[in-house]
Amino acid sequence: AHGQSDSIENITHSICTLEYVSHRELYDWFIAQLGIFPSKQYEFARLNLTYTVMSKRKLLQLVNEGLVSGWDDPRMPTISGLRRRGYTPESIREFCERIGIAKRENLIELSLLEFCIREDLNKKATRVMAVLDPIKLVITNYEGDGEILIGENNPEAEDKGGTREIPFSKELWIEREDFMEEPAKKWFRLAPGATVRLKFAYIVQCDSFVKDADGNVTEIHCTYFPESKSGNDTSGINVKGTIHWVSKAHAKTAEVRLYDRLFSVVSPDAEEGDFKDYLNPNSMEVLNNVYIEPALAEATLGAGYQFIRKGYFCLDKDSTADHLVFNRVVSLKDSWKG
Repeated sequence: AHGQSDSIENITHSICTLEYVSHRELYDWFIAQLGIFPSKQYEFARLNLTYTVMSKRKLLQLVNEGLVSGWDDPRMPTISGLRRRGYTPESIREFCERIGIAKRENLIELSLLEFCIREDLNKKATRVMAVLDPIKLVITNYEGDGEILIGENNPEAEDKGGTREIPFSKELWIEREDFMEEPAKKWFRLAPGATVRLKFAYIVQCDSFVKDADGNVTEIHCTYFPESKSGNDTSGINVKGTIHWVSKAHAKTAEVRLYDRLFSVVSPDAEEGDFKDYLNPNSMEVLNNVYIEPALAEATLGAGYQFIRKGYFCLDKDSTADHLVFNRVVSLKDSWKG
């Protein structure tokens, strides 16, 4: 009754996957014999993506067995999952334009879909600062209660995205990975005696650091150069590295969920045994001790944000006024090692 129902609804193009090719003869025969509106069936290859499964039956298994949080889990290849992950309609349309329609089964690289969302968010996403793995930095020669600096929202946008106010103070949070006690060659971030620019702010030099009883660095002490303020730098100091930060006194806390590929193999359907055996155990990492700049307290659902140097993120539906949750849409670069 496929052809008849299409005809009753005045369907001109009935788009099917390749398993319906053998049905087309009967589809056309019934329409011709009944003398009804001549709907036409067209077949094309199913879209298959690397590192995931597209079968509704298999996706249902993942949902029913609690291996994902639901149909809108940001790792799921569903419209609701992609939307919650932060994919825009424009990026999905661009992806579809690029891959086109094929008559042969093929496997499309997930990295192409990720490329499309990077390109779209690069033009749209507001640039903000968030510290995912914090360590305290103290500017020992900074006096006063702090100041307000100005940051660009998006230098890649046609209208430059405007600017925003960013509070700065004596004590900051920076990324733990931006400090190295014994720096490697070509290390351009913080280390004993090294200088670095704080994004939108000043140049600082690392003078000392503090360790806990286990030998972990807990605090970095720096001096700053007042004449090196971004946009009005008269210090004459040349630095090669720039790092992001948030003011300790003004930072908001957030939960951040870092999503990766759902499966650890390119084509789970092609592997032997149960496809669930190939789920990626590291497909989601939850960070609870994240500090974000105050502007992100006004983040809205559906908007994209670039956490400077860390990737593209969006606000998750689990957020409340007192507990913000951000999902990583995609990293800044394709860093997957298959």
